[in-house]
Amino acid sequence: MELSVLLDAPIVLPSIPKVIALLSSELRREPPDLRQVTQLISADPVLTAAVLRAANAPRFQMEGKVHSAAEALAVLDLADIRQMAGAAAASVSLRSVPGMQLPQFWNYSLNVARLSRSLAGITRQNPGAAFTCGLIHGVGELLMHAAMPAEMSELNRECGPLDLRRARAEAQRLGYSYAQVSGAYARRCLFPQSIIDALEHQDAPFSNDVYEPLAGVIHLATWRARAMEARLDARELAVTFPGAVGEVLDLDIDLVLQQDPIDWSNSQH
Repeated sequence: MELSVLLDAPIVLPSIPKVIALLSSELRREPPDLRQVTQLISADPVLTAAVLRAANAPRFQMEGKVHSAAEALAVLDLADIRQMAGAAAASVSLRSVPGMQLPQFWNYSLNVARLSRSLAGITRQNPGAAFTCGLIHGVGELLMHAAMPAEMSELNRECGPLDLRRARAEAQRLGYSYAQVSGAYARRCLFPQSIIDALEHQDAPFSNDVYEPLAGVIHLATWRARAMEARLDARELAVTFPGAVGEVLDLDIDLVLQQDPIDWSNSQH
């Protein structure tokens, strides 16, 4: 399937049911706690992408300037948020994407978001943009599984969706990977250029004509999170660590491994 055809497919991606339930409850309060609303949205990749898309829309004249859910909520009004939450609630029965274990994917995405924000702080990148990139970096994988279930099922037998080799395997078979799909999706949504570049080049940060450091941050964060999913031992961690990316960002393997999202509380969204 051509990338443009994939992006044009009428796909509805599921949000996390618990997040939607809590968000809907909070939005019924008068007034709702906006900090809590922001935290809930920031826990869900699909909701975060939706609010960024809305806030970067031409009607607000903020195209390419809104980097995070917190920034988006400063642009949008409560009616916009309630409408998006309602749409998500209406599709909450859609709890599956063929070939994807959604609870695992959601937890993994939040881990990447937290790792990305932590590494961005060390490397003096925008932490809000890094968290957003980490949270939505794998949206392309969901889109590919939803649009091409047969092809993805066949690929999954060779290499799981969260395997460290996944992006390369997809590119060899399809000519693009989840990274390019996520980047193209972000471009269509008028996200900031740094986020578009980081998503598009997350699997190969040096392939961009203009190197985007945020792509390197996401690359290291996804390596760390996928290594955790695979439960790699010390030797496997050393062998698979993307040292060239780490060197450019002045991040060695020990420093990256010290960032442990599992111990972080939800208050850090």
